[in-house]
Amino acid sequence: MERQSVRERILGAALEIAGAEGIAAITNRRLAAVAGVSLGSITYHFATQTELRRAALAQFVEDEKQRLREIADEVRGTYSSAADVAKMVDQVATSLAFTAERIAPFEFYVQAGRDPELRDAAIECFGAYDQVARAVLEALNVPNREALVTTIVGMVAGLQLRRLATGQNTEEIASAIGLVLAGAYVTAGGQ
Repeated sequence: MERQSVRERILGAALEIAGAEGIAAITNRRLAAVAGVSLGSITYHFATQTELRRAALAQFVEDEKQRLREIADEVRGTYSSAADVAKMVDQVATSLAFTAERIAPFEFYVQAGRDPELRDAAIECFGAYDQVARAVLEALNVPNREALVTTIVGMVAGLQLRRLATGQNTEEIASAIGLVLAGAYVTAGGQ
């Protein structure tokens, strides 16, 4: 098993704290305690809280991009029907347990609305989600797919946020994707 560096432990602790208690709870003392590092190592690696937040979100983005690349590769080679893809997306989305590390990005996305220095990392993460949506839509040869990419990503993200907020684990994602894709085919056929 690979040993995490001090920097990686600090970033992991930042995600854990943000997801469990919110962005405001990320203090140097709290980070040091959760990461099991000295207080001085926090300021050694990160001069400001903004720098730390940006790096934590960037770390999540890198991990998420790898996970999403694997999903996109699987989609390109495996799924051929809209129903299969909708079911797969629903399974992937609902299988993600809302651990502190999975809740943290929602906290960071909201913070990016307040802090322009976090926006580049948020844009990169949504770009990775867009790539997966694009791969799915291309694999299915969906008409007007480029126009649907942000709609699909926004819908899945919104339904995930709803799932997080309500605690309800429903099959809404598969149904919603199925409706959007069916609408794309109908619209293309009617043109």
